[in-house]
Amino acid sequence: MKTMREDGFALASGALTDGFREALLAGLAQCPKKIPCKYLYDAIGARLFDEICTLPEYYLTRTENALLRSHAAEISALGGPDVEIMEFGAGSGDKIRILLNSLHRPRAYMPVDFSDTWLDRLAERLRMDYPALQVHPVIGDFTGRLRWPLAPGGRRLGFFPGSTIGNFTPLEARKFLSAAAAILDRGALLIGVDLAKDPAILHAAYNDRAGITAAFNLNLLSRANRDAGADFDPSRFFHYALYNPAEMRIEMYLISAIRQKANICGRSFAFSEGEAILTEYSYKYTVDSFQELAASAGLISRKFWCDPKGLFSLHWLESR
Repeated sequence: MKTMREDGFALASGALTDGFREALLAGLAQCPKKIPCKYLYDAIGARLFDEICTLPEYYLTRTENALLRSHAAEISALGGPDVEIMEFGAGSGDKIRILLNSLHRPRAYMPVDFSDTWLDRLAERLRMDYPALQVHPVIGDFTGRLRWPLAPGGRRLGFFPGSTIGNFTPLEARKFLSAAAAILDRGALLIGVDLAKDPAILHAAYNDRAGITAAFNLNLLSRANRDAGADFDPSRFFHYALYNPAEMRIEMYLISAIRQKANICGRSFAFSEGEAILTEYSYKYTVDSFQELAASAGLISRKFWCDPKGLFSLHWLESR
């Protein structure tokens, strides 16, 4: 079965490379400079992020996985039988297995992500392990226009783990949630949301002692060299992440260590010493503030779960 683009047609991998090149040129022409965080996740970036998820400082993955497992019965009861699941940003596929094992007779699974190679591998493994499950990979940008690729059937369930919603500004998050509410068509959204907490815990999570997050961030420049014809010297930049309490968000940057220039497809970009490239926001919420955001997008909270330490939350939202 072919991996499909969000509009239903096969997508050439070169189109994604062109999108990165265009975003890179546009972002570095801005002041301050920025590169969309979705481009952190090429094959190398995805592998590094998988390493991040196992680090002792990075509480998000293990806490969310524990919530999914400990509340499996409630999640199954809310979902009911024969659900069709669309996962926004499939990643490694580990969390969907927890969900599939929780639900009663899930009918179909549609992972949405950028990498056709990665999605095809994920789909192949899932078809072997869940032979009764229809698996329909969708390659594309889940922040753009999406449609439900299946004919009307079971109840629709969106799955958005990992607190990826935090990478959006509140306005962008509301836009995404509104689009999700529309595509789910009276269905539900199961979403992971990181919570506001002691800044020291957040600082440690995004500045790990092993330097994996730094390598993950700096790989964005190496990817620009590989995929966009750039000539960055990553050794002349360094990773910097901080928590901004006024905005309730982690801000991640690449900082130019010296005054320098980089060329991309014949265009030259100057960097002063200490100049920053914004590569990621990660907003943190309270349970109340996230539920208010969801309600403004047409999604009503039916149930939520938090770990005992109040680090992370899972929300079951239903579309009006």
